[in-house]
Amino acid sequence: MESAALPAVLITRPEPGAAETAAACAALGWDAILAPAMLLRPTPPARLPPAQALLLASRAAARALAPVPLPVLAVGDGTAAEARARGFTDVRAAAGDAAALVETAAATLDPAAGPLLLAVGRGYSAELATALRQRGFRVIRRVAYAAAPATALPPPAVAALREGRVGAALFTSPRGARITIALLRRAGLAEAARGIRAIAISPRIAEALAVLPWSRTDCTARPDPALLPAHLGPPPV
Repeated sequence: MESAALPAVLITRPEPGAAETAAACAALGWDAILAPAMLLRPTPPARLPPAQALLLASRAAARALAPVPLPVLAVGDGTAAEARARGFTDVRAAAGDAAALVETAAATLDPAAGPLLLAVGRGYSAELATALRQRGFRVIRRVAYAAAPATALPPPAVAALREGRVGAALFTSPRGARITIALLRRAGLAEAARGIRAIAISPRIAEALAVLPWSRTDCTARPDPALLPAHLGPPPV
C-alpha cells in the first residue's frame, strides 16, 4: 500500500518529543503527520541562582539548560531522560504531572534547606510555583524557553484533512489544543473533526477540545505523551 493511502494521524505535540511520537505511530501503521501547535525556542537565563534543587516541568526546559551541579526533580520519565541526556546526573522523576512533582518535592526536599529553582516556559507553571509555595518552599522561577503558536497547519496536514484521511489527532496541552482548533477553523476545516478521534493526555485537554465535534475524545491513563501511540493503536482496516 502506498504511504499516501494510509490513514493519517496528526501529531500536534511540539519538539522535543514530536518526532518520537510520530515514529511510534508510524510503526503501528499510521501516516504520522507532524502538525505541531507550537514552536519552542530556548531562552535560557545567563546565570542560575543558588538553590537546593532544580525542578523541570517539561522536556523543553531540560533541553534548554546547561547542566548544573544540583539535584534535579523532573515531572516525569521523559523529562528525566532528557535531563540525563543533556548531562544532568542526579535526576529523579515524578509520576508525570505538576501535582506529582509537588508531592515528590514535598516528600524528598526540606523547605528550610534553601529555595527551589523552577525552570519554566514563558507564561507557564505559575500554578505549580504557587502549589510549591503553599508547601512552605521558596520558589525561584526562571524562563528557559518560549512557546510561539503555529500560524498555519502544515501543507501535508491540510491535504490529508481535505482528503478525509485523518482518523486521529494527538494532543499534549490545553494551549496546543486551542491553537490547533483555531488553525482548523482558519483553514475552513473544522468540520473534519467529525471523522477524527481526538486523544489527549489529560481531562483538561479534553475539555479544551470539546468545542469541536470530534468522532470521540479519549484520554490516556496518565498525563504522559509516551502513552499516546499505544492508546491510539493500529489504524482501522
